[in-house]
Amino acid sequence: MNAIKISEKVYWVGAIDWNIRDFHGYSTLRGTTYNAYLILGPKPVLVDTVKEAFHDEMMSRIKSVINPSDIKIIISNHAEMDHSGSLPAAIKEIKPEEVYASSMGLKNIDLQLHENMHIKTVKTGDSIDIGGDKITFYESRMLHWPDSMVSFLESEGILFSNDIFGMHFASNKIFDDEVPEHEWIYEAVKYYANIIMPYSDIALKFLDFVKTSGLLAKVKIIAPDHGLIWRKNPGRMVELYTKFAAQKPDNKALVVYDTMWGSTGKLAEQVADGLSQCGVRVKLMSLHNVHRSDVATEILDAGAIVLGSPVINSVLFPSLGDILFYLKGLKKKNLVGAAFGSYGWAPAPIDNLTKELQEMKVEVVAPALKVCFVPTEKDLQAALELGKLVGAKLAEKLK
Repeated sequence: MNAIKISEKVYWVGAIDWNIRDFHGYSTLRGTTYNAYLILGPKPVLVDTVKEAFHDEMMSRIKSVINPSDIKIIISNHAEMDHSGSLPAAIKEIKPEEVYASSMGLKNIDLQLHENMHIKTVKTGDSIDIGGDKITFYESRMLHWPDSMVSFLESEGILFSNDIFGMHFASNKIFDDEVPEHEWIYEAVKYYANIIMPYSDIALKFLDFVKTSGLLAKVKIIAPDHGLIWRKNPGRMVELYTKFAAQKPDNKALVVYDTMWGSTGKLAEQVADGLSQCGVRVKLMSLHNVHRSDVATEILDAGAIVLGSPVINSVLFPSLGDILFYLKGLKKKNLVGAAFGSYGWAPAPIDNLTKELQEMKVEVVAPALKVCFVPTEKDLQAALELGKLVGAKLAEKLK
């Protein structure tokens, strides 16, 4: 397998994972890439490695350019195993003179791989000489791990950004100008929503630093560890991340529900209709058919969420428990919402939906709508009115 040249002295030597469909609970229907980069020069450098199972693919690409033993330095920007999994094997095969990571990177690598790899630590502002050129490091802690950092190749203006500005998107075309935006934009939103959203406040500070420090003005290419490389318009991803991190709500609502015998589904349709009558753009999402990570993707720019559940064994339906657990961790801001559901003889669990929304810091606009067994026309009208109430509150918030 051959390396792909991305600049005068830098090559992509990563791996394509066409078949992965789940990435720690996040559906990856377009697969992913594990990007690694080779910098040529007097002291050749390998920036990041790949998931352990793809080590041979990475080494094959390196060998298409140079003898791996010529590599003098390895940089680990991020210790997560999809990037560090093959680090021990790479060190044994390459035998570099130096290996660099952040201080937390060293800690996390040790805790995961349990091998003494004699890693040197760097911090924000540190630089290394690679023979007539230099690489400068900037820590990006909690974007999205404590060890995360980015590396900047000064002479060519390439920012190796690890998981920031990435996406799970497998393609044999690796540059932004080779793939139409409509093919990758959903994956960019999905990646941010499912990976970076809990750290949006940190992201805003980091983006501000990138801009005010003058670093962004020097960036010609952004080379993340997943997905496309941004060479045509690297500023586009910075703009998108700035928008995503702000979490500004749009005139959009999600009605997320599951149903056993159709009763909660009928209520969901009426809630959606009430929202629509208020001019709100509605996404009706049945958890019987929709993956949790796609709900998370849609919630990124939403201004409202309404949850509906039937009752089973005197508790919420399991799929609602799953989505609540997942969304809580993502910490979406600036939402209004409400809850509804159907029951046979135990209505209390539907009230728990309201409590869960409140724990998520959602502004709840009304008590939960609880319907015993099959909804009557009066019940359906109440669901319609609940949708209108949420729609009106959202309109008020958007003024």
